[in-house]
Amino acid sequence: MMKIIRAKLHGIRVTNADLNYHGSITLDPEQCEMAGIYPMEFVDIWNKNSAARISTYVIFGEPGSRCCVLNGAAARTCQKGDELIIAASADISGPEKLYEIKPRILTFLPDNHVDQVLYYDVFRSEKRPYDFRIVDADKHTIESCHTWPNVDVFKVRSDLAAKGWSEAEIDSFIASHFSL
Repeated sequence: MMKIIRAKLHGIRVTNADLNYHGSITLDPEQCEMAGIYPMEFVDIWNKNSAARISTYVIFGEPGSRCCVLNGAAARTCQKGDELIIAASADISGPEKLYEIKPRILTFLPDNHVDQVLYYDVFRSEKRPYDFRIVDADKHTIESCHTWPNVDVFKVRSDLAAKGWSEAEIDSFIASHFSL
């Protein structure tokens, strides 16, 4: 078994800390849904300001509130305004499953509005069997890929077709992103 990242909230700011609550982290359910994080799911939390690392479970707050509230003992690990990375994980049977998993990553503006929706993509390249890139999930672009410009265009075409894109949409995407 391999433990991998499944979803991540990157750079979300703490909006409050409640030492006298039951424990957990309270998050906006709309943002959790965008990333694929579920209520009562355990997540790892890394505080970019203090370097504190904790694990706790998610509860949902008010939809649209953009809240990020550390509760109970977790409240001692942060202060309002601290920038966090919140990661949900999954266990997979082996590295071949990495091709199937597309973790969604949300990045945030200082007011906790979502800035970007990205996903991680493991793919086979000419250089290695398990290559990695970060893809903009909203714009269907790959300019920010770590492996750019060494991208397998045939794999991109296949992936887009599997997502239901028409041949015309795929051709347009390829033409605008690759100089062939």
